[in-house]
Amino acid sequence: MPAIAIAVLALVSAGALFQFIGTRRGARTCAASGAMIDAGAHRVHAVSAGTGSPSVLLEAGIAASSLSWTYVLPQVAAFSRVTAYDRAGLGWSDSDPHPRTFARVVADLETVVRKTTPPPYVLVGHSFGCFVICALAAKYPDRVAGLVLIDPPAASEWREPSRRQARLLAKGIRLSYLGAVMAQIGVVRACLDLLIGGAPRVPGTLITPLGPAATAKLRHLVDEVRKLPPDVHPMVKEHWCQPKCFRAMAGHLRVLKEAATFISSLSALPGVPLVVISSGELPPDRIEEHREFARLSPEGRHVVATRSDHWVQFDEPELVVDAIRTVVDRARPGTAATVQ
Repeated sequence: MPAIAIAVLALVSAGALFQFIGTRRGARTCAASGAMIDAGAHRVHAVSAGTGSPSVLLEAGIAASSLSWTYVLPQVAAFSRVTAYDRAGLGWSDSDPHPRTFARVVADLETVVRKTTPPPYVLVGHSFGCFVICALAAKYPDRVAGLVLIDPPAASEWREPSRRQARLLAKGIRLSYLGAVMAQIGVVRACLDLLIGGAPRVPGTLITPLGPAATAKLRHLVDEVRKLPPDVHPMVKEHWCQPKCFRAMAGHLRVLKEAATFISSLSALPGVPLVVISSGELPPDRIEEHREFARLSPEGRHVVATRSDHWVQFDEPELVVDAIRTVVDRARPGTAATVQ
């Protein structure tokens, strides 16, 4: 065997061992804070807090976990029961052994609400999570007491993506699978260790070959996560170090068009309080699409989070909590609160 092949094999083996040891350590130091729910072929992690009705269910963005609700969940628990969970392959949840479809994504949410969140419930979604909760609301309108949608994606764009968007989507799927391989051999863990340890140029150099768009996206994502409390950072890092996270990302990107097609077909949502929150960074046409989304319910309202980018629950968690509180109060008998 050529010397270079031996060297590569040795590096890969060392990386895999590094990943194995790090994963074992992470399992001890970043244990799940919630319960593991049987979803048939896999288990889903969910964390609940608080008491009161209607119950609130928090649905995260496309590659995010229950940790993205760190600022929101405890505040909502002060006035109602609230549950956040990790979709299959993300956070502490198991991977789904079956190919992901939008129906299977929604089925995970259905399992969680059935086992943790007694109806009626208020569904809260961020980004891709807005598609998921709207699908459940359309399926079970009599169980839904209200909806809060935080910066939903443009369904019209992803239903029929342009050639450029189709290329970006395909590239995102390929990079996700590449990320899974890099995570398996410890490269992702090493990069994050170096970044956290104060050597940002090294991981930056390693991700530059992915291309300017992907590099910029990854850097932006890291900056967003830094808005979370420091004690949450090790858990987010550990999740990102797992190959299943990248495979789950690929699976969710694959169903994006299917999800957008379904959402675009909706002519109405349950006639319950609905708040659509737009980030302040959106262009006028996206803001207008969100206003139209709010009109799917006769009790729909639209709000612009002027101090936020896409992750509104990080930048203005108080706005999100106030919207949830208002919707919850509207659903309680004898209250006369109005959606602001």
